[in-house]
Amino acid sequence: MAAVSFLQAGAVRQPKALARDAQMQLDKAQRAGLALSMYSDLPDGEVAIEEFERFAMDRLRVLKGIDDARAKGCRPDQVAAKALELFEAHLRSGLTKDDAQRKDSVSHYVLRLAYCRTDELRRWFLAQECELFKARFGTLPGRDQRTFMAANKLPYQPLAPDELTGDLRAKLHQTLLAVTGSTQLANAALGGDKPHESFYRVPFEAVPDLVGARRVFLRGGWAYVPKDQVASLVVQPFRSNLSKALVVTARRWAAVVAPEEADRLTPIVEGLSQRYLGPDYTDPEKRGVVGAVVAADLPALARQSFPLCMLSMYQALHDSHDLKHEGRQQLGLFLKGIGLPLEEAIRFWRLEFAQKAPGDKFDKQYLYNIRHNYGKEGNRKDYTPYSCMRLIGTTPGVGQVHGCPYKTYAPDSLRAALGRLQVSGPKLEEALTKAKNGHYQLACAAYYEESRKALGAPVQASADAAGTAGEAAAQPAAGEEGAGNPEAAPGQGTPGLAATRVQQAVQGQQQQSVPASALRGGGSSDEQPVGSASRAKLQRLS
Repeated sequence: MAAVSFLQAGAVRQPKALARDAQMQLDKAQRAGLALSMYSDLPDGEVAIEEFERFAMDRLRVLKGIDDARAKGCRPDQVAAKALELFEAHLRSGLTKDDAQRKDSVSHYVLRLAYCRTDELRRWFLAQECELFKARFGTLPGRDQRTFMAANKLPYQPLAPDELTGDLRAKLHQTLLAVTGSTQLANAALGGDKPHESFYRVPFEAVPDLVGARRVFLRGGWAYVPKDQVASLVVQPFRSNLSKALVVTARRWAAVVAPEEADRLTPIVEGLSQRYLGPDYTDPEKRGVVGAVVAADLPALARQSFPLCMLSMYQALHDSHDLKHEGRQQLGLFLKGIGLPLEEAIRFWRLEFAQKAPGDKFDKQYLYNIRHNYGKEGNRKDYTPYSCMRLIGTTPGVGQVHGCPYKTYAPDSLRAALGRLQVSGPKLEEALTKAKNGHYQLACAAYYEESRKALGAPVQASADAAGTAGEAAAQPAAGEEGAGNPEAAPGQGTPGLAATRVQQAVQGQQQQSVPASALRGGGSSDEQPVGSASRAKLQRLS
């Protein structure tokens, strides 16, 4: 019996097992000192519930920021710069090196749990993590990159000195010159004491993105990758390992951990993928905007600052004095998001429906629903505007005008609608092409920026401002609704501030590039340690 206990305690083990464990511990210690991780080792120690959720939310802000940049059509270098900026702000700022590495590891594993549950979530998480990994790897010096690859046993080595022959050297110089367009850069890459260390020879299928972009020299089935493009090489095993880990995690989470942690970790983990990270429409002061939008502001705001989806519904409502339920929801919540108070919303809808639902008829058919959207009836939930992805996923029926016009309009109808908004020829064609190819948000961004220029409203030139509104809207013109109305006077409704609200609402819609409902729930924030039992569950999931 004593011998059994002695064996179970691990004091007597086979030499091969001891050697294997010793090597694993040595490899782990070597990887622990690196600035970047392949996330093959679980974080050590305990994690408090509050940290569990807070770390995950910080990383989620980074990943969604990366997705936003990609959805806006930013160039790869702009996406990488945005990823590094967000990573520094949310996962590294104010922390020591060890604390930053711990937060990086813990946050990754928590989101791995949250995004392993469906194919769609896995694909999204994998794409954003790979972009973040490439951006971070690209900032490492050449020596650190080689150390990272050796520590993670990646089979990539620079060229040997005798491999860089005269003929190959000339071909590589030609390739670098064609890619960079700079003789100075091409000469610098092949200069120095060890020019062979500037290139890696790998099978061409290991770098499909570089081959497709014609950024590498190919010979005999091998691709010669410059050291500044090694991130595209290293990200392939990272993607493969993470993809497999997500599938394994999903299976073990559903079978083992989720039932056991139903009252503690499961609600937090399952709510993370649905967490709303856009603007807080319920508190204008948090968004830096004061004042209120009034019903009299809406004609000018619609003409100068509404995106096409909202403008189409606003015009249809104004022309027919009718709008189906889904259209009223989509437009009504958007108006709430730009700062239209409940009283002004009731005034606006009552005026628009006056011809078909006067007096008590309006109160009976529509008033409850308007108050419900503002959290004053029913379960008193404070609803937020619909995201772009929700609008894109909506299919309007006959006689309905809600949804995303870039998806639902026929090409000729979309061309006519954009033409009426004074969109120039090149931008109009760009929007039509993007809509035809299914890039509805990019089409909207192209139109939105151009329409603001056509109307004389200021537009930010940066990629981050693509798809956002101008900073100011004009006063209602004489003879239009709201002109001379005392309710539109400064202090009650200021169109310049209202236009800023529209800009923020459009940004909030487009930021939600991943299917997500506007849930704010989360789990307990009590300082309860996840502890060794829960950490054992995480080990089983890895």
